Amino acid sequence: MDDINLHHRFLNWRRRIREREMGEVRPAQERFMRLLKNGDILSYQGNSDEVGCYVAPQPLSKGTCYFEVTIVDTGLRGTIAVGLVPRFYRLDHQPGWLPYSVAYHAVNGKLYNGNPLGQQFGPQCVRGDRIGCGIHSENPAAGITTVFFTKNGREVGSAEVPGTTEGLFPAVGMHSLGEVARVDLQAQWLLEEDESMMMVDSHEDDWGRLFDVRASGTLLEYVGKGKSIMDVGLAQARLPLTTHCHYFEVEIVDAGEKCYIALGLARRDYPKNRHPGWSRGSVAYHAADGDNWERLEDQPRLEGIQNVLYLNDEGEEEEEEGDMEMERGQEGRKVAVFFTRNGKLMGRREVGVPLGGLYPTVGMLSSGEKVKVDLHPLSG
Repeated sequence: MDDINLHHRFLNWRRRIREREMGEVRPAQERFMRLLKNGDILSYQGNSDEVGCYVAPQPLSKGTCYFEVTIVDTGLRGTIAVGLVPRFYRLDHQPGWLPYSVAYHAVNGKLYNGNPLGQQFGPQCVRGDRIGCGIHSENPAAGITTVFFTKNGREVGSAEVPGTTEGLFPAVGMHSLGEVARVDLQAQWLLEEDESMMMVDSHEDDWGRLFDVRASGTLLEYVGKGKSIMDVGLAQARLPLTTHCHYFEVEIVDAGEKCYIALGLARRDYPKNRHPGWSRGSVAYHAADGDNWERLEDQPRLEGIQNVLYLNDEGEEEEEEGDMEMERGQEGRKVAVFFTRNGKLMGRREVGVPLGGLYPTVGMLSSGEKVKVDLHPLSG
């Protein structure tokens, strides 16, 4: 890392010396590699083994202190990064990986601050989300710039970044086929008092994980591809159910194409591409099979509800560690999980409690599906 940093500083120093000696003033130019730029649209053109990166022609400043990137398509992996980098940043690296750069990565919600090892920072971002990046303050004497990030206009957090003499330039990185983003270098962000009041009820903080699902207030909308069972969209609450908060409700606003909507409980590390109820450590009621409940209520296996007793060992090697933790955490502790439909009790099942508890989880799988979720309808 020190060698890379030294080399980077040497190249910048050599360019400045050459320009001064020759009296050159290089015009501001945007730089990008393995990306196609069409107006304000960037699309990945690599082979998914190599990073593509875009660097804007001008750095952020007091006059232009903010920009935004809208995710048009997450592609295969959704590895889109938004942040700030030095002028001559290496275009085969994601923003945030190298010194003097910082970035918010959509795929995992992590912040990378001059290091390829990120730290948990904010929520995951999916198609339709806007990631903003701006400068709160600069301290040239200390060589520190305070950079903040937003998601859909709401501030996620900030970080201190070492500054450079030329400033920090807006950058976008991509790393998988099909990724597309729109860049707005003239975007403005002003947090007014009335906006902050409105955001108190946004409910986005209620969710610990959102994969191919967009949250808007209490509304969850499926934004995945919906072409195979691997395209499950998953929303999992930040907190597990407890004796004080033991119930939640889901209202189907739009059944979408197939009504592949499932609600239930799952362990904290439940796979993101699996409907709740499909894998161990979960229990769920599937809306598409709901009519089968009463007919099969007394059967040992239900089509309408699948739970921790539903075994599916094939293709779940990656879940072994989670299953072992679940079994260690149970130690004979079981709870009765019940489901209702329009206020009527549909049935209940006794399930083992995984290590860490059971988290409200909603799965969706077909285009157009939308649900409203109330995570706190009852208390006490």
